[in-house]
Amino acid sequence: MPAKPPKPTSVHNGARRITREPRWRPQGHFTRRQLDARARLWLTDDGSLTERLISLRRGTFSVQRLYQGWQVPLPSERLLLEIPQRQVALIREVALQLDGNTVVFARSVFPHASLQGSLGHLRKLQNKSLGAILFKHPGMHRRPFELARIPGDSPYLPRDLQQASPAWGRRSCFDLEGKKLLVSEVFLESFSPWPSAMAVHRSQRGKVNAAFVSSTQ
Repeated sequence: MPAKPPKPTSVHNGARRITREPRWRPQGHFTRRQLDARARLWLTDDGSLTERLISLRRGTFSVQRLYQGWQVPLPSERLLLEIPQRQVALIREVALQLDGNTVVFARSVFPHASLQGSLGHLRKLQNKSLGAILFKHPGMHRRPFELARIPGDSPYLPRDLQQASPAWGRRSCFDLEGKKLLVSEVFLESFSPWPSAMAVHRSQRGKVNAAFVSSTQ
């Protein structure tokens, strides 16, 4: 008989109430006018963001865990992950840093059922990179991205990471051994490599993703 999900709690102070979600939309809904080629190549790159940040050689890469605890996911997160209403999931929020400077805010949602068995070790990542583990997992499948233009003062961002200008965010579901988890990433003002466009859009599976339409929404 499967274990019952835990009650909402946190491993340390940092739990916060997100009163307004970003407006996530499928990546194909954004036109080239709304999202230029330089940003698009980063936002729709389905390889490991950890590896790509390291490859920039702009400082030492590190992960700082900001919060981890059991909470009821946001409504859209619950729908994507098919989590029953009011059931809690493990929420993990981290800052991805280059030389101690936060460039990306990441939020991961782990349904209780997905942390059973061989994936149970994902509860104990501490300050380790989740992406470094996911992309080494055999049979990992990543679903298409959803993107959002997020106001700099959005409650989706921790207060210490809020900023004057809007930020681009993306999220996608991962399937591992039939188990799901959701990862979102918000590229902050301090993320400066937008001009470093790649010659072609990388893919974890060696394909080129032509996900954008030229017509207006």
